[in-house]
Amino acid sequence: MSETFDAAAEAAATDKLHKNFWYAEWTFPIFVAALAAGIFAGTHLYYVYHVGAFNDIPIVALLQAGMDTGAYGAAAAFGASFLFARVLEGPLVGILDIGGSLQTGVGIGIPAMLLGAGITAPLENFWLALLVGGVIGGAIGTIIILIRKFTVNQSETTYGTEIMMGAGNAAGQYLGPLIVIAACMASIPVGIGSTIGAAIAYYFKKPIPGGAILGAMLMGLIFPLAVPE
Repeated sequence: MSETFDAAAEAAATDKLHKNFWYAEWTFPIFVAALAAGIFAGTHLYYVYHVGAFNDIPIVALLQAGMDTGAYGAAAAFGASFLFARVLEGPLVGILDIGGSLQTGVGIGIPAMLLGAGITAPLENFWLALLVGGVIGGAIGTIIILIRKFTVNQSETTYGTEIMMGAGNAAGQYLGPLIVIAACMASIPVGIGSTIGAAIAYYFKKPIPGGAILGAMLMGLIFPLAVPE
């Protein structure tokens, strides 16, 4: 009887925690909007004062090349492709990659598209940049939540995609062993897949985290983990 009561109390506490501001789904778009507003405003600073962009130098160079030549195609295509990929990845991973989606997509891709279309006002005015960035971020966060609610939340997770944070960044090269360990803790098949994937990536001189993640995802798809209700 006491075990039933403890289980019910634990379930109630978990449900209450999920409704907490820091864990609630409806707050995710708010955080993304705040991040996107700051990043877009940083691009405004770079456009006006040539300092302040939240990106790696090579990526900013794409935008600078467009500013110098008037051809923003490279920056727009590169940034927009990253944004599209990360918006699709976010619901699966459960973690939005700030570098690829916001810094590159919102910070470079969308501004390049606007400038290429001759729309300069959002990049020339600081307050308008904040507003536009916030609206874009809110839309991205909402789309991710909706995709997750109608797809991933309807099926069992494989745990193979929930360890991808930072895999595409420069620091991600040091995450390989941690990803393999996390996969092994999830299940033996997922751990074996992650190890094989990491080994293949290492052999072909590719990023180990990417190989470990793909291997874990593949084995997690074949041998899904039982998720308690």
